Amino acid sequence: MNITQGKQKKSRLKLMHQYYGYTGFYSFLGSSMLKAIPLILLFIGGILAIHFFVIDVNTLLNIITDTFPTLGVLGVFLISESILGLIPPELFIAWASKSAFPLLYLSLLALISYVGGIIAYFIGVAITKIPTVHEYLEVKMAKHIRNIRKWGGFLIVVGALLPIPFSITTLTAGIIKYPLKGVLLFGLLRFVRFYLYAIAIFNLVD
Repeated sequence: MNITQGKQKKSRLKLMHQYYGYTGFYSFLGSSMLKAIPLILLFIGGILAIHFFVIDVNTLLNIITDTFPTLGVLGVFLISESILGLIPPELFIAWASKSAFPLLYLSLLALISYVGGIIAYFIGVAITKIPTVHEYLEVKMAKHIRNIRKWGGFLIVVGALLPIPFSITTLTAGIIKYPLKGVLLFGLLRFVRFYLYAIAIFNLVD
């Protein structure tokens, strides 16, 4: 890469930074992260409290693995990942670490999360077909919808990788009518998140 190409690349990155700042993406991301942090801390605190005052986490995970059918656990996870990510995925990742085939179940969880995000996308599309919702979005939320639409795939990337419920970002993508092929492509980063988180959690609970 010559000096001219380096300057051009740097200029493009600077323009992107200015663009996302102007459209309010960083504010949206910051507020979403702030909302997610208390939930993450609460989840971690709950796990630690259970571990030290109730029952050893390893023992608890073994009980869950031995007691509840695998299909039942995976079914609950699919519902959660399709409806606003109600249950932290980390709990299921920890469960996978205690299964007979950790890597297989981890991959299934990643796939289910990916599919759940796609289901949420179509829920978002369906929501916009409700007359009252459509009118609200087109009139009162028009400015915000335009800004979110400008963020495009970056919104999906953030939802796939960061501790923000993936289904919320894909639901939003459905509402703003972001192309499905973009959701399918960028959503694949969900697998990366699961494997990276699994490394930390497997080391934590093993």
